[in-house]
Amino acid sequence: MKSEPTRHFRTLFLSDVHLGSKPAKAEFLIDFLRFHDADRIYLVGDIVDGWRLRRSWHWPQAHNDVVQKLLRKARKGAEIIYIAGNHDEFLRGFQGVHFGGIVVADRAIHETADGRRFLVIHGDQFDTIVHNVRWLAYLGDKAYDVAILVNRAVHRVRRYLGMPYWSFSSWAKVKVKHAVNFIGSFQEVVAEEARRSRVDGVICGHIHHAAIERFGDVDYINTGDWVESCTAVAERHDGTFEILVWAKVTATENEAPEPALTLVLPNSAEAA
Repeated sequence: MKSEPTRHFRTLFLSDVHLGSKPAKAEFLIDFLRFHDADRIYLVGDIVDGWRLRRSWHWPQAHNDVVQKLLRKARKGAEIIYIAGNHDEFLRGFQGVHFGGIVVADRAIHETADGRRFLVIHGDQFDTIVHNVRWLAYLGDKAYDVAILVNRAVHRVRRYLGMPYWSFSSWAKVKVKHAVNFIGSFQEVVAEEARRSRVDGVICGHIHHAAIERFGDVDYINTGDWVESCTAVAERHDGTFEILVWAKVTATENEAPEPALTLVLPNSAEAA
């Protein structure tokens, strides 16, 4: 496999890494960050999993390496904005505070290269279960752990057979009727918040389901996660958006596998 240069974007959006939890695919993210750079990086919530860390401490070297990799990018000039989520809600008390060049916020307005404005928010604010039925949210978190265990078992079998990474839990999510209904409802509610905020679109995380869609006059973008699907959203220098899927850890630091590219959201000039 030939050596590939680092791909440089105007903006990168990452969410739901869940550092501090065993399912977090920190090695995949380190690998991704090795070959991708941007002028601005948004960390769209749940980067650190405070819920899991309160239950039991889990912080291997790879999780620390992710933090160091991001801090290094900040030192090299990247603007990094950390949008707090529900699993790292402890950061919401530090809005506006800088940590090693990373600034904390509850939400942000991102302006694209072609002048469109996007609300950047984690999205848990619009999940009624998280806010109104806290115990059910924690129960769902436990059920999610079980799904991830199944996911890991499937991955081990596929790796033994020489097959690439595939997320069972992501596949199950889009096949289960209630999950599909929840995702659809969440997307519509978040899109409505974008309308209330008088912006052109919204970029969020929270539900671990990467997507680029349009709801009427609003563009909806979800970054996905680094627990199941290993996805990020990138804004190109012309203002178009794409979902990047990172499906493997490279054999050496000099080998860069081409990421799978999925849906692309055109800029305003192309959409006109």
